[in-house]
Amino acid sequence: MIHRNIPDSWGQNSYYLDPSLAQLLDIYLPVSLRRHVEPYFAQMGELAGGELESLALEADKHPPELVLRRRNGAESQAIRKHPAYQRLEAYAYGQFGLAAMSHRGGVLGWPEPMPPMVKYALTYLFVQAEFGLCCPLSMTDALTRTLRKFGNEELVNRYLNALTSQDMEQAYQGAMFMTEQDAGSDVGAITTEARLVNGKWRLYGDKWFCSNPDAALAMVLARPQGSQQGTRGLTLFLLPRQLENGELNHYRIVRLKEKMGTRSMASGEILLEGAEAYVVGEPGQGFKQMTDMINMSRLSNGVRSAGLMRRSVNEALYIARHRHAFGKQLVQLPLMQRQLSKMMVTAEQARTMVLHTAECLRRADAGDLQAARLLRILTPMIKFRTTRDARKVAGDGMEVRGGCGYIEEWSDARVLRDAHLGSIWEGTSNIVALDVFRSIRREQTLPVLTDYLHQRLQALALQGHERRLLEGVLNKAAGSAEALVLDAGCEREARRIATGLYHITSAILLAWEASQLQDDKRRLAFAWLVVRHKLSPTDPLAIHREPTEALAQLLAETPMSAEQVDALANTTELAHMHGVEVAHG
Repeated sequence: MIHRNIPDSWGQNSYYLDPSLAQLLDIYLPVSLRRHVEPYFAQMGELAGGELESLALEADKHPPELVLRRRNGAESQAIRKHPAYQRLEAYAYGQFGLAAMSHRGGVLGWPEPMPPMVKYALTYLFVQAEFGLCCPLSMTDALTRTLRKFGNEELVNRYLNALTSQDMEQAYQGAMFMTEQDAGSDVGAITTEARLVNGKWRLYGDKWFCSNPDAALAMVLARPQGSQQGTRGLTLFLLPRQLENGELNHYRIVRLKEKMGTRSMASGEILLEGAEAYVVGEPGQGFKQMTDMINMSRLSNGVRSAGLMRRSVNEALYIARHRHAFGKQLVQLPLMQRQLSKMMVTAEQARTMVLHTAECLRRADAGDLQAARLLRILTPMIKFRTTRDARKVAGDGMEVRGGCGYIEEWSDARVLRDAHLGSIWEGTSNIVALDVFRSIRREQTLPVLTDYLHQRLQALALQGHERRLLEGVLNKAAGSAEALVLDAGCEREARRIATGLYHITSAILLAWEASQLQDDKRRLAFAWLVVRHKLSPTDPLAIHREPTEALAQLLAETPMSAEQVDALANTTELAHMHGVEVAHG
């Protein structure tokens, strides 16, 4: 009797399993920096496929514990973290400096602060092993950014070195305490009060959902006494865990949450009882300042969702290539090919969107006003769509593994549980979909986005009908978005139109990336598959025939020629579906 073991990808290098990531780094990073970081990506890929994966499984099984008192009765207010989680922290904060690299030089041997692309692409690999820790990591990075951007010089000088330290004995972590029982997505309903007592601000209130609750520093929104209601009455405060004399600040961790996912990382409830805090930025402008931190967290959330999708794709491809059924490899079976290709297209959309937006962030921080407005609309689009897509892709990945995917000793169940978090934190799907249109209404981001995408289209070597097809879909999506902004009665369509904007944006950016690569048009194939399967009218009862050889080539993750893309995409048929004239002869 021949017994074949269940395929197990443990020990595979996640970076080398993913040839497209290296291509994208070539596109988005300067040559000298690209060469410098290559060994670190290879190292992170090796860790993510092995040691980090084992640590993440262990940390997930041993959630943090709240210790309220020492054995002698003294107040403790400490969170006991499992050694596996602490080891993960050492890799993320210490060895790779993921929370520091955007804010100072010297991380990973590079003399200047790294562009966002490096941080997000390394996080994209790290999250394929561990999701929970990436929330504190993101909040620390975003808190540091917000403090540097809005805080006074004294506050920045006091805390910046600790926030960017890679010494785990000295490093500070960050958090964001915003949610209240009656003020979730409706930030204007916050009731936490700030009182000025003997020249010091003290906070009173109940924060309902606080991740990383024992962080050394937290950004908190509160309403100073006498301030107006709504978001305009809020001020941003920096809340230290310990006072300057070393004593604990005057707030308590009431309990930790028992969560569906991200079990490795603590989330709790905070009771503020006159906690000392420092004003950050201009009083009364707290919501605007906190929005910058929230948007960075939303982008990071999108990166994490994209990484989870790639993890699921990696696992599904590995299983399909190494398991046989009905006399064939699973990857040779037509229905499996279709399932895998749908997973892959969605994952590639997400990756392109987050990495391109990371490049917009770099340009925006350098003073590019167009990039800043692009960032404003792309971020909620990403937060809305990628986080929802991650739930589906993770579920499909579990299904490809079969029954073992439902067993906790594998990571499929953990990945699926974690994937559900993205569409809840930092704004639920309804909230961020509406924020797409809020950016259009208040900041006129739609013309900037459409002009930018038309510019990308002009740089592509496309046939006439192909260009007209993409331009037509883009114009239709933009027209619908504009109509929704002008007519409040259309608000119920916000998610559908935001989805359409996301799809056409990702299709054009995928095609643009393909134009930047020599001898590989695979990303152009993804662009056309987005148009075909996500932006085109379909007959649910019609039989569709797809070229199996071209589809197999796509799933092989090897370079594709223009001819192979044409065989897979059939852009002439696509153009007819959209009423676009195709010239003959």
